[in-house]
Amino acid sequence: MTTIPNTSSFQTRRRFLKTQAAGLAAAAMCSTFNPLQSMTSYANSPNERPKIGFIGCGGKGFGDATELAFFGDIVALSDVDTVRTEQFRNTEKICPKPNEVFTSQDYRKVLERDDIDVVGISTPDHWHVKMAIEALQAGKHVFCQKPLTLTIEESKLIRRAEKKYGKVFQVGSQQRADKEHFVLATLMIRKGLIGDVKRVTTTMTTGPKGGPFPVAPIPESFDWNMFLGQAPYVDFRVERGEGLFRYWYEYSGGKFTDWGAHHIDCALWAMDLLGPGKGPVEVDGRGVEHACPFDDKGMPTVDDCYNTPVHFNVKMKLSNGVELIVNDSDYNGILFEGTEGRIFVDRARITGKPIEENRQKVITEDDYLEINKGKPVVWHIRNFFQCIREGGQPSSDVYSHTYAMHACHLCGIAARLNRIVRWDPAKETIVGDDLAASFMSREQRKGFELPTV
Repeated sequence: MTTIPNTSSFQTRRRFLKTQAAGLAAAAMCSTFNPLQSMTSYANSPNERPKIGFIGCGGKGFGDATELAFFGDIVALSDVDTVRTEQFRNTEKICPKPNEVFTSQDYRKVLERDDIDVVGISTPDHWHVKMAIEALQAGKHVFCQKPLTLTIEESKLIRRAEKKYGKVFQVGSQQRADKEHFVLATLMIRKGLIGDVKRVTTTMTTGPKGGPFPVAPIPESFDWNMFLGQAPYVDFRVERGEGLFRYWYEYSGGKFTDWGAHHIDCALWAMDLLGPGKGPVEVDGRGVEHACPFDDKGMPTVDDCYNTPVHFNVKMKLSNGVELIVNDSDYNGILFEGTEGRIFVDRARITGKPIEENRQKVITEDDYLEINKGKPVVWHIRNFFQCIREGGQPSSDVYSHTYAMHACHLCGIAARLNRIVRWDPAKETIVGDDLAASFMSREQRKGFELPTV
């Protein structure tokens, strides 16, 4: 049994988090949870199974494609690297009939196919919004990995597109579908089972340092120009590619958007702050250590090293008066501190005095239905296909996710400029700081501009 310390100092909170994290690895290793366990397929008849086009055949894409293929038939694949596309096409649990699967380096060839009902997108972050909007415009339902957006401008744009085209759109923030941990924590917070929330700490693993990385030959199978997309053209370096793109601001936002799309999202969701006029009002990014030097305009001074944050302790003031801390450590989790106790939640457990006292016993199945928009809380991929079949909004919808992404992007902007940034949540804009406001959008490279909605 875990007893939470009564003191509220930051160092004590850090020790508390670390104590809880000690058992997480073991718990995760012995966990029997399988997101596909006990699921029935989407339909028994092949004619009733949706046809899926999948874009982005990298490491994360493997898991996404495998799960999507449980509910539909992947009939088309696209990736900038033909080697990876062929690996997916010849993986039986993704494509059991490889000879019938269309492949292309150009994702637009997938979107233009009339036989495709659903598009899965697991590309680097800077491609998400462009591909997703074009998929919506082509009449497809969309599953897109998090973080959904690269900028605040993109968050507003994708929200308009989802509303205009009216297809089912699930963002891959699976913690919204974790009934035993994050959904339970959210319901406990909303029901006041820890009292009034005073402070929330989201902890993420420390970011990497790396470089200088040498220029390398572009592999023959790899379309480097397409990979870069809207980002500036630069020499090819292996470390800008698979998986490691997250540690360059050109393509992502480091830990702020990678894990922030999970933990900042769930922290704000628990407090019902994902909507108009809610969320951060001030973000203090002073003292963040980046992986390379930055100039006084918020730009990295070298282009051959990672440039996203390594160590960080960003503090947000929220519209409800709560302080939200975003800091790095050697584990991930969220600590909610209230007037009547505190709870720590991660993907392996939820713990704290309110749990030990079994305060959650007042939560009912109707509460779970209500928070999940009228549907049972199930794995997010299954929820996606349920919404396609039955109608309704998915667990991690575009609308609420974009408000979480505003907070994530504000962390990056404040950190890059090493100062406090003030945000008007009603007008959705940075106030009193023209330089900071300039980071709300990016110039897109010619030929890779964002669609008009």
